Amino acid sequence: MFRSLRFRLPAFFLIGIVLSGVIAAAIAFGLFQSYVQDRTRSELQRNAAGLAQLYEKQAIRSQDENRPPVQLSARDLESTSGNRIYYVGGNAFLRGQTGLRHLPDSYFPDWRLGRAHSFDFVPPHRHETYLAYATPFKLDHQVWGALVVATPKDTLRSGWITLMQRLGIAFLIGAFVAGGLGWWLSRRITRPVLALADAADEVAAGHYDIHLPPPGDDEIGELSIRFSEMARRLSEVEELERNFLMTVSHELRTPLTAIRGHVEALREGIAEDPDLRARSLDVIAIEAGRLERLVGDVLDLAKLDARRFTVLHEEVDMAQLIEQAYEAFGEEARRRGIEYTSEVASRPVIVSDGDRLLQIVSNLLSNAFRWTPDGGRVEVDLAQSDGQVLVAVVDTGPGISPADRERIFRPFVSGGGGGTGLGLAIARELATALGGRIRVDSTPGEGSRFELLLPAGVSAAEPELVG
Repeated sequence: MFRSLRFRLPAFFLIGIVLSGVIAAAIAFGLFQSYVQDRTRSELQRNAAGLAQLYEKQAIRSQDENRPPVQLSARDLESTSGNRIYYVGGNAFLRGQTGLRHLPDSYFPDWRLGRAHSFDFVPPHRHETYLAYATPFKLDHQVWGALVVATPKDTLRSGWITLMQRLGIAFLIGAFVAGGLGWWLSRRITRPVLALADAADEVAAGHYDIHLPPPGDDEIGELSIRFSEMARRLSEVEELERNFLMTVSHELRTPLTAIRGHVEALREGIAEDPDLRARSLDVIAIEAGRLERLVGDVLDLAKLDARRFTVLHEEVDMAQLIEQAYEAFGEEARRRGIEYTSEVASRPVIVSDGDRLLQIVSNLLSNAFRWTPDGGRVEVDLAQSDGQVLVAVVDTGPGISPADRERIFRPFVSGGGGGTGLGLAIARELATALGGRIRVDSTPGEGSRFELLLPAGVSAAEPELVG
């Protein structure tokens, strides 16, 4: 449970909120504490300055009029300001007292310097610490003492405690809301992930018909789309492999049956006539060649999948190569009444692998003849332009829909036209290995045009192993 994504997501989310809240509360508490102390000092300074001016005026009037000063109740002043008021220094009032609490000089020995000052102290007969501000008391520019206005620090702490309590309540509420939000988000995120995990188990068991919840617009939805596409492709590959095995079995069984029948006839002496023996031997040779081509295609596919096949670099006369590939299908064209033409617009000589190029062109022509009906037309052209050599194979077959133009280059895809479905896959892989590419242009119902594009300016090199 504790290792599951459903638990860790809200846990990490809540831990992040708690840490952020603690840090924010600590910063806020420090700032508030500093703010309250500064504000309290400012109020104490203002009160001390006002009281000092008031008592200075009373003292001057008392001296000028030679009579006792007006009595100011220190208690009333303290209740009005909420602070305690002290006086330190000599008596500046003639024939009277200030009525203020007297503070020994030891508490504020610097009053003679005549400077306003903020300090902390513990008053007589008190146990708590006070925050105080002292303002000089002057007569005729002579310092007689200082008025001290003080307030207990416990009052400030009570405000801080109240703030911390409220912050704690707000923090608990925020943590509860954050925890609920984290749990909801984790459920929302992990639900499609768990569905993907179940679908992966189904695919691993060989069941590709999976059903995932409708994907969203986020990364998980994109992953669901890709996973469904992968399952579809795996199902398609498995079906293609199954069809390939059936096709290869049929392709192998047909020539083997023919070869076995003619061998038995020759062994038993049934075909004693020289013409019959010659025809039997021709059939055996043809079927053996067919088996050889089939096995060669399978081996080529295995090498292409492993990326381990040799590519030679030699001078190749493309016109001669096209003529060789063209002549190999001449008899089939005559037999089926297909209009078969070749147009060589230039005679480039390139550095490449001649056998591999012949295999590519032969596979393209074989595909064209496979799909072209009797009486149709097949054309092979050779041209050169813009630093590229172009070999085009045109047919009048049924054409290819846009959705299938990429699919036909996958292994095992024959589309019901016969063959093993390896020719175009091998041709494209070989073209890529030789530095070229194959593109197709087709209109359903009118035919197709396959183009092999090769670089014309390749320098000579030694044979190399591709892979």
